[in-house]
Amino acid sequence: MRHAIAIATLALMLSACGGNDTPLTEPENGADATKTALRTAAAARNAGRGALPAYSELFPQGTELVEPLSYTEADGTLVTLMGMRPTERHARERGEDWFAPDNGPGRYLTFPTFYFQNRTFGLEIRDGVPAGRQRIEVYLRVNDGTFDGTTFSLFRNINNPNVRDYGWSLNYGFNNPKENNLPICHAGQPREDCMMVFQSNWRTSPHSPLKIGDKIELAPAPRLKRPTVDGGGDRYYSFEQLYIVGVGLRPWYGVAPNLDSHPLPEATLLGGLTSVSYNYSDEPMRMFQQMANNIGIGNAKRFVEGRRLFHTSFADGRHSEHPTVNPVFAAHIGQRGPRYNQSSCIACHTANGRSTAVAVGARLGTLSILAAAGESGAIALPDATYGFNVQQNAQDAGAPDYGVSVASYEVTTRTLHDGETIELRKPVYAFKGPAPARYSARQAPQVIGLGLLEAVAEATVLALSDPDDANGDGVKGVPNWIEDPETGRTLLGRFGWKASKASLRQQVGDALVKDIGVTSPVFPQRSCQRGGADCRIATAPVSVTETELQRIAEYLALIGVPAQRSVRSDYPTGMRVPLEHQIDPERIGSGAALFERSGCAACHTPTLKTGNTHPFAELRDQTIHPYTDLLLHDMGPGLADNLAEGRAAPEQWRTPPLWGLGSLRFVQGGAQNVRYLHDGRARSLIEAIGWHGGEGEASRRRFEALSADERAAVVAFLESL
Repeated sequence: MRHAIAIATLALMLSACGGNDTPLTEPENGADATKTALRTAAAARNAGRGALPAYSELFPQGTELVEPLSYTEADGTLVTLMGMRPTERHARERGEDWFAPDNGPGRYLTFPTFYFQNRTFGLEIRDGVPAGRQRIEVYLRVNDGTFDGTTFSLFRNINNPNVRDYGWSLNYGFNNPKENNLPICHAGQPREDCMMVFQSNWRTSPHSPLKIGDKIELAPAPRLKRPTVDGGGDRYYSFEQLYIVGVGLRPWYGVAPNLDSHPLPEATLLGGLTSVSYNYSDEPMRMFQQMANNIGIGNAKRFVEGRRLFHTSFADGRHSEHPTVNPVFAAHIGQRGPRYNQSSCIACHTANGRSTAVAVGARLGTLSILAAAGESGAIALPDATYGFNVQQNAQDAGAPDYGVSVASYEVTTRTLHDGETIELRKPVYAFKGPAPARYSARQAPQVIGLGLLEAVAEATVLALSDPDDANGDGVKGVPNWIEDPETGRTLLGRFGWKASKASLRQQVGDALVKDIGVTSPVFPQRSCQRGGADCRIATAPVSVTETELQRIAEYLALIGVPAQRSVRSDYPTGMRVPLEHQIDPERIGSGAALFERSGCAACHTPTLKTGNTHPFAELRDQTIHPYTDLLLHDMGPGLADNLAEGRAAPEQWRTPPLWGLGSLRFVQGGAQNVRYLHDGRARSLIEAIGWHGGEGEASRRRFEALSADERAAVVAFLESL
């Protein structure tokens, strides 16, 4: 593991950051003037690294908490607040009977029509067992409107061998004394109006006294008052959560008998308590779309409202799912810019995953092609034709075609010590318009765990930086410092392939204006995409309001990280085990050790701890396993482009998180559709590793020196993440 630099010596260590003498990759035209400009710009960037800048914390001490998630009262009562959204079926329901041939996925992880309005709610659990009482109270809290007939099922009935995809021992309704004891519950009502109490453990027969550590499966099933206020459906299911008496909510996996709920081991919780439980409804393609497991009641509403915007077309206002049934978002019709790449956020992030796979000759419509004319000091100058990125499509049929495609690949072959060969392909791009002086193709990354990365304290990241290679392992790592476009504050870069965005708010605003041509409070004029003077002065109402901008950023912050699939589930004998659960824990463990031994963890830091100042309690004080240090590393000339971003040189790239790698083949519609690295050039993890140069070369060589079986074990480990 890389030496952790003490905070007290950070300024001294960072003062050596300008000593990187690695030559920049020569542009394709090889012009001496261009090479000189690149070197001058690099010197200007490095000149700013002489000392730790006077930076601001993204979330300073005292940042107000949006809503609490749990707390312990003076008498020991544990209070847990649990947000919920509607789903279509149960967690263990597949698309067929348990022992029938595969007939398609279940519908547990889907988002029903109208999910984004009037359908989120929560439970307030008041657990008296830690206070010495045999009593747990549960209160139904409705976010909007009225629920009529909501049922609540608890305690999985493991005593009945016939219970399979669902079946609970206790079924109850939230009866309201103010509504003639009918289960009618309203938003904003006093909490005692809709509640229930249980005083024993229904998992045992006969019931046993409740004790700390008992498992309680919670499965509310909301029903809206009919006719519904918006014309949508009225009957739904919701997430099946595992509550541990005296402990709180925990992500779960299935054990005997019949995939009974059991807490996942701590080591599998890549996203801490935000981690998404294992999937037993044959829906691995939807694993990147789920809420944080520990989401709060109000944040469940914020999540679905932000998700609606993420899926909304800024051309016709339609939702990407059920476009003829879901209500059109009329406020956003016709807001797509004159030039654009796509009409919605989700169009680039396939199922919250990556861009579509690159094919020779096809327009790179889901990738961003960043552009620049050059640099003035450390400031990029916009390209005269494109601005800061190539907007490939135009609303006007007579507008110039600015399409970009891969014309061909430069192919090299590397032969390993045991004779295995790796084919490495570098894309050669073709521009319908003039080729920019500087450019870089970037595929859209998966959007999981972003809030957790935003919640990591600056000091935690800076302690991983080793710009002078003090420990002599050949790995340095430096931060990218970003000027916030709204406040001018200097902030730590966290997001993007070169850590060029400091916050989710900035990331969202940047993507809206560059890829869709949509304005927001971050960039209130489209001319910001072209570096327009005074573009941050609003001259007209923005397309995305302040509240909507917050909702998109909040949605991204609250997407959960799938738990590592490194423990076996106890499927009943004769039941088909889906591909995602066909794992070898011993092989995964061996691969993890080889990953560490090869030195990969020097950049892909396995474990981080989030800070305690993020506005969302869900993200505070979480032990996470993202396998990134959020720092920039020189990855050598093979991966270098000729475009710098802030203090990130062309050969420097932020360490990408590795969590979610194992779900990509499902999310992208098959392993053949998954691409790796910033421009999607690598078709496999082996290829992606093969491109590691610079600071990553030594670990790449150690990996390539492993036996074929050992290399396969490392891949098995990565695919468990």
